[in-house]
Amino acid sequence: MGTVLVTGATGTLGREVVRLLVERGVAVRGLSRRARGGGDGVEWVVGDLVSGAGTAAAMAGVEVVVDCATTQKKADVAGVRTLVAQAREAGVRHLVYVSIVGIDRVPLAYYRTKLACERVVRESGLGWTVLRATQFHDLVLKFFDASVKLPVFPVLSGAAFQPVDVREVAEAVADLVWEGPAGFAPEVGGPQVRSYRELAEAYLRAAGKRRPLLPLRLPGAAARGLRAGGNLAPERAVGRGAFEEALERHFADR
Repeated sequence: MGTVLVTGATGTLGREVVRLLVERGVAVRGLSRRARGGGDGVEWVVGDLVSGAGTAAAMAGVEVVVDCATTQKKADVAGVRTLVAQAREAGVRHLVYVSIVGIDRVPLAYYRTKLACERVVRESGLGWTVLRATQFHDLVLKFFDASVKLPVFPVLSGAAFQPVDVREVAEAVADLVWEGPAGFAPEVGGPQVRSYRELAEAYLRAAGKRRPLLPLRLPGAAARGLRAGGNLAPERAVGRGAFEEALERHFADR
């Protein structure tokens, strides 16, 4: 296999994908907005997908691109367009794009952006694979770390989540790198669908904190989509790592 370019290579998912590919003996080039030192088996290059700076050079000689990058804003669409244009110019064989379960069912602004990015990938003319995953443990923990600072702990009424270990999603991504373009790959979901309240209670127990739980029934189409389970993939509960294991690691690191 030729060189694999990983965008968003220093992010939550990207760094795990990079680590796994290096372990498997793949020649990995990591795209970062800032210069980085070597010594980790990765060829680091500086580039910015939104502005396009450095992306043509980063793509030179690349066979497969794994796109883990995100600004969490509408600028993601421009970034994917830049990536696709440079990949076509460089003769890239396979573009793997990592997305989110339910972006076509829950009309959150960020989900609409991810859906638009998928469309750019599908219409790129490149060989492509899209992998959708449920929410990472890290994202749920980020919400809860903010909520525990409040005098009451807000809980989304009627909503459930299916959090997944980011390392397991990275394994699925790394496996796809070895395969040819597959279109939409089977989704990756966490091992359990659990109510937001149940996850919050588990977090408070692990943190050793006591907070009154404040039920919030949010209005709007996005909230209705969450209550309807649009963000879930119970038929794809292929993850193994439970939320309690993520909690144990989270608080052990503090």
